[in-house]
Amino acid sequence: MANLVKKPITTNRKAFHEYFVEDRFEAGISLAGTEVKSIRQGGVNLKDSFCTVKDGEIFVRGMHISPYEKGNIYNKDPVRPRRLLMHKREILRLGAKAAQDGYALVPLSLYFLGPRVKLELGLCKGKKLHDKRDADAEKSAKREIDRAMKERNY
Repeated sequence: MANLVKKPITTNRKAFHEYFVEDRFEAGISLAGTEVKSIRQGGVNLKDSFCTVKDGEIFVRGMHISPYEKGNIYNKDPVRPRRLLMHKREILRLGAKAAQDGYALVPLSLYFLGPRVKLELGLCKGKKLHDKRDADAEKSAKREIDRAMKERNY
């Protein structure tokens, strides 16, 4: 495929607050037609979603795709588990890493790559409360520095 453009749909900001992202993976996602139409309208939420590996398959759970208003009988359950499309070897390796203590597979973002919907998946380690506080303090310090630099026209 030649020069496909990556168009972001949504990101899971809560994941970056709750976890340290150690590795990222790209996966296709199996969707119904009305779900794709709803995603094009922006009716998707990754906030409380997570991924599980079962029987050599990987699923995203808790991802909410709003029903398409013109879809009537073709609409699916908004929070149904959706199968991710990855190579079997990758899935087994991810499942082994995620089974380690403190690790989770978390959807980080959803985007269009050409005509296809892709999900960016992160192998994440949970943050403790003091890690979250440190990250917030670092972010606010950087914001203050940027503000001061802007005032002095640097």
